[in-house]
Amino acid sequence: MGEIAALGAAFVWALSSTIWQRVGQQIPAVVLNLVKGAIALFMLLATILILGKSLPAVNPNILAMLLISGALGIGIGDTAWFIVLKYLGARRALLLETLSPPLTALFGFIFLQEKLSPIACTGILLTICGVAWVIAERTAETTLPSKHLWQGLGISLLGQTAHAGGAVLSRAAFTQIDIDPLWTAALRLSGGMAVMLCFLNPTNLDTFQQLKAPKILGAIILAAFLGTYLGICLQQTSLKYAPAAIAQALSSTSPLFILPLAVLAGEKVSLRAVVGVVCAIAGIALLLGLR
Repeated sequence: MGEIAALGAAFVWALSSTIWQRVGQQIPAVVLNLVKGAIALFMLLATILILGKSLPAVNPNILAMLLISGALGIGIGDTAWFIVLKYLGARRALLLETLSPPLTALFGFIFLQEKLSPIACTGILLTICGVAWVIAERTAETTLPSKHLWQGLGISLLGQTAHAGGAVLSRAAFTQIDIDPLWTAALRLSGGMAVMLCFLNPTNLDTFQQLKAPKILGAIILAAFLGTYLGICLQQTSLKYAPAAIAQALSSTSPLFILPLAVLAGEKVSLRAVVGVVCAIAGIALLLGLR
């Protein structure tokens, strides 16, 4: 169940990323992240109420783990993701997401004693090489200003580190208590939104006026349903039933889904991009040796 849920999360994130890329050109990352979090949190709480899922007794340490996990993965990681999406586009941003499994494997080894096998180490190397190969590509359609490229790479590294830390904290909570993934998703979103509120400023608040446009609001609601509501529920399910590194590895297979979407959208996908994705996914497949 954990592995299937992780692949499902990768698929809905690939779908939602194409929507976020367009909306993110008009709305600041922190505002976009806050709005989609609020929409998804409403959907989660409504689902919990309808299904009658009661919150089990949670000690303060585990509650703090889940809230900090959301602050890292959603508050910092997702905000960084929206910025990278604006700078580098959906395809490159998703490819950079493949750096998350190696970081998660490393954190899992340090904090959860999930040992790294030689096969897993090879997988880490392949993943990084595959990503580097694609990011270094320069074509007429993907050439970016040097400043944007380096800013995107730096912010992405920060975001992936935050995502990895958040995933390990969620996994640590699941190993200590039997709690429904719907509740952990809601708690993580609450922690993430608390961080996002701290980043708001008067300039950001002015952009909320743009949400009155039906097309923009409709796109945000659809993407929030797919990428946040469904995505986080599936991710939390995967973290409950699979080791953190494996869950993150399979959740990062969005490039497998984004390439066909890019072709359907009329974007030219080079052989180099395909080879880079295959290399990165091969590395992720080797990371399954952690099982």
